[in-house]
Amino acid sequence: MSDKKTIVVLGATGAQGGGLARAIVDDPGGPFAARAVTRNPGSPKARALAERGAEVVEATLDDEDSLRRAFDGAHGAFVVTNFWESMSADVELAQAATAARAAKAAGLAHVVWSTLEDTREVLPASGQRVPVLQDRYTVPHFDAKAEADAFFRDAGVPTTYLRSTFFWEGFTQDSKPVRGEDGRLVLTLPMGEARLAGIAVEDIGRTAYGIFAAGDEYVGEVVSIAGEHLTGAEYAAAFADALGEPVGYRPLTPEQLRSSGLPAGAEIGNMFQYYVEGERGFVGARDLDVVRSLNPRLQTFRAWLDGHVEQVRSAIRAGESDQP
Repeated sequence: MSDKKTIVVLGATGAQGGGLARAIVDDPGGPFAARAVTRNPGSPKARALAERGAEVVEATLDDEDSLRRAFDGAHGAFVVTNFWESMSADVELAQAATAARAAKAAGLAHVVWSTLEDTREVLPASGQRVPVLQDRYTVPHFDAKAEADAFFRDAGVPTTYLRSTFFWEGFTQDSKPVRGEDGRLVLTLPMGEARLAGIAVEDIGRTAYGIFAAGDEYVGEVVSIAGEHLTGAEYAAAFADALGEPVGYRPLTPEQLRSSGLPAGAEIGNMFQYYVEGERGFVGARDLDVVRSLNPRLQTFRAWLDGHVEQVRSAIRAGESDQP
């Protein structure tokens, strides 16, 4: 019988959880075994994890009994919720509460909860500086996770609060550089001259692996992570270098983003305003040396970009084809 400690990975076929599941199966001589939780064990991603040695089980954050079964006999769990599925802070809170109850019932020794800051500490939800969203939030997908920290703490679940940040994968989608009418590429970010902390999503899971590997050292602690802190101009310069052509930087104001008509424009506009006005605390909390001690493979932005430059090119071309 294996003496490995089982780590239950929620969202194992998604971005963050997938990174942790792969980190575990990539280290067959390590102390952990992965139990990958998914809604669809027959999906290609789930089958790929099973082929690499992960135990794949079916469960969801909306079914507490299924989570209790998934957690049964495990050492720890990585818990992540996806606000963007429901676009509802109340749904996300309910899911986190379910996970905390199931973790307590299973007697897990260590939970890593993927969370974020409460932006209302910088931008109060008073309606005076930014619009209030979903009745009481500034940035619901941040603030609800921060509120949910209490579920794990109050239940007495041994928890590490892993605070992530902007995913660089966004640069292969809506945040990509865009070619203007003059043929030049422009990167538009509502950051002014402030630094934007970013990370490769794979590194979130790898860092969670390092936290589990550290044993009890980070239980009860907040670990805030990033891969690099760059200004908009520095991001544009890296794109120019990787793409082999000039890329300008155009700072947008949060209000321009909120009024752009984009889906979730108000939420994203508020988020970037928080990044700018809370830069000192948000960036300062993310000590890259600490993150690298947990995840020696931590990528810089340029290292990540070198591995994703063709995806960025494809996104740029797709954007050009969408233009009238």
